[in-house]
Amino acid sequence: MSDPVADSLLEWRAQFPALESCVHLISHSLGCVPAKTADDLREFAEIWATRSITAWSEWLPEVDRAAARIEKIISAPRGSVVMNQNVSTIMAVLASCFEYTPARNKIVYEALQFPTVSYVWQAEQRRGAECVLVPSADGITIDTDAMCAAIDEHTLAVPMSHVIFSSAYIQDAKKICAKAKSVGAHVILDCYQSVGIIPLDVVDLGVSFACGGSVKYLCGGPGAAWLYVRPDLIPQFAPRVTGWFGNESPFAFTMPAQTYAENAWRYMGGTPAVAALYQARAGQSIVGEIGATKIRAKSLVLTEQIIGWVDELGFKLNSPRPEAQRGGSVVFDFPGASDVCRELNRRKFFCDHRPGVGLRIAPHFYTKAEEIGLFFAELKKIRG
Repeated sequence: MSDPVADSLLEWRAQFPALESCVHLISHSLGCVPAKTADDLREFAEIWATRSITAWSEWLPEVDRAAARIEKIISAPRGSVVMNQNVSTIMAVLASCFEYTPARNKIVYEALQFPTVSYVWQAEQRRGAECVLVPSADGITIDTDAMCAAIDEHTLAVPMSHVIFSSAYIQDAKKICAKAKSVGAHVILDCYQSVGIIPLDVVDLGVSFACGGSVKYLCGGPGAAWLYVRPDLIPQFAPRVTGWFGNESPFAFTMPAQTYAENAWRYMGGTPAVAALYQARAGQSIVGEIGATKIRAKSLVLTEQIIGWVDELGFKLNSPRPEAQRGGSVVFDFPGASDVCRELNRRKFFCDHRPGVGLRIAPHFYTKAEEIGLFFAELKKIRG
């Protein structure tokens, strides 16, 4: 049975013709490519071909245009976002801002953090950091009170996930930010699993920094990651991980020492990956135009349907049931899930599998409600 909420955004589906040859329930990992992406990349190539070195006068403004698109989606002030290539690099840039002292050297994050983020902060222990991981009692959620209790006057930074990648659990970022602020610590909110699927207001949440990318629900592919810096903090840090585009005047070629830009570009580092910004433009624009509030409403309808299928088939649900705690994906497990996932992908019923938690699937604004049933019908066929 169709649902008015789930059907209301299907007018946008025509902009994603790739959906007509598959069932795409993998937007938590790789959003579907918009048709306009090919045109935008041709525009990038045409500028390169016709303008040669003078292309930079058009390419560099695209960096700020991309940042402005993100600012709209995350409700950030103008000029508070800068683009980068990936969250790993962004985390390294932010880690390089801090100095670790005996009085304040503690880094707190959840034990269900995405591994790449953990790798960066674990490496900071070479410089004197002390990493404290808050455990999960059930492998799905992280207790908010436990996170807050781990944050004390010795805490320097809290690089936390807004939505846990392996379970889709939404953390209470606002409460954790309030605790961090009360002791002088900085929350770095990784929004990769929330941007484009959950309404975001980084000012209201009270984060010091936020980051994410365009690979997933923003339907922009790799290479167009972003960093939000709270405006009053922009001039307060001097990243050790830096580069010539972090300079106040890159094309003056001053050296040997870095003279940082006064704006968010001081966190840029080296040459931006401009082609990726053209590539990500269509998806970011579409999500910005629809708005995450409408997308979230549809997501909740369809993820509830998925949970109904999981229960009917007797699978183990590894995502939260309550709407307020559930992000854009649903994770479930059963014996042989990894092999079934491979076969589903071969048949173009796109999903993924993560060790220890099982299959992950995520509808998006372009998903037809009936595709949920088609997916589980195919899964049943494969299992025999």
